[in-house]
Amino acid sequence: MRYDFGSDNTAGLAPPALEALIAANTGPAPAYGRDDITARAADVIRQRLDADAEVRFVFSGTAGNAIALSMLAWPYEAVLAHHAAHVCTDETGAPGFFGQGMGLIGLPGFSGKIEEAALLAALEEPEVGHRQPAAALSLSQSTEYGTVYTVDEMRRLIEPAKARGMGVHLDGARLANAAAAGFDLTQIARLGVDLLVFGGAKAGASCVEAVVMFDRSLARRIDNRLKQAGQTASKGRFLVAPLLGLLESGAWETGAAHANLMAARLAEGIVAGTPFVLAHPVEANTVFVRMSEAAHARLTAAGWACYRFDDGSVRFVCSWATAEQAVDELLAAMRTV
Repeated sequence: MRYDFGSDNTAGLAPPALEALIAANTGPAPAYGRDDITARAADVIRQRLDADAEVRFVFSGTAGNAIALSMLAWPYEAVLAHHAAHVCTDETGAPGFFGQGMGLIGLPGFSGKIEEAALLAALEEPEVGHRQPAAALSLSQSTEYGTVYTVDEMRRLIEPAKARGMGVHLDGARLANAAAAGFDLTQIARLGVDLLVFGGAKAGASCVEAVVMFDRSLARRIDNRLKQAGQTASKGRFLVAPLLGLLESGAWETGAAHANLMAARLAEGIVAGTPFVLAHPVEANTVFVRMSEAAHARLTAAGWACYRFDDGSVRFVCSWATAEQAVDELLAAMRTV
């Protein structure tokens, strides 16, 4: 394999994350998240968001999303989300599992963004006893197709949902990339989001994600819920330290900015010098390309890992570790396939 553009999960720990992990391995510390490192990380996240919130840490984005959604809808209710959202396509029914039967309703929209008219139509659906009524809205920032909601776009979706008494969840697996693209993190709580999954793994940490509860009433017995779900780390400092290292060093933002820059370099090179076309706007760290199956097969056979996505386009993901040389070599390979 020359370079894996299949996912930003394939990159290792960013240096500040690894340094923080090593630094955490000094002497004893209280267990189960009662350590100073976990407390500091929660404080730094609150500072980034400029919001008073309860913060807990889990082992995966799937766990964070599924547990968060289970807090917003009863088993006989459903959650509205983009039909290509991670919760709908890549979590093996985890939201329904943790929600004890809670459903998902997929909505359309270009390039991963829920179409406002589609949401309003769903909100006007009559409630009947034979299907699960919508009780919450789930958004992704940045989206599964690498686009970034503006604050106003997000507001136009959240306000009508909140007006109907719904809870709002934000999947922030690639929130760092959205922030690097200009999205203001301090607006999340002000927009009315109740639960945020604050991404760490894709930003260069290990497997850690933070569940941020702006509505503190949702935190009632949260520690019991996480323990039952197998999401309570006994040596919590080692789960959280890499994320703290990214946040305190600023690498959470700078690594994402680099990933976005590499995606822009790749996209510009594709448009200027290859026979392929972009399938979606490139606003964060992912590039989607219209490519035949034969061309895709030749590219992967040459050692370039990339993933055919739900809409048939081929996805290339850049990370904090993506080098300019790797991008340029990939472009050279794309010109030959």
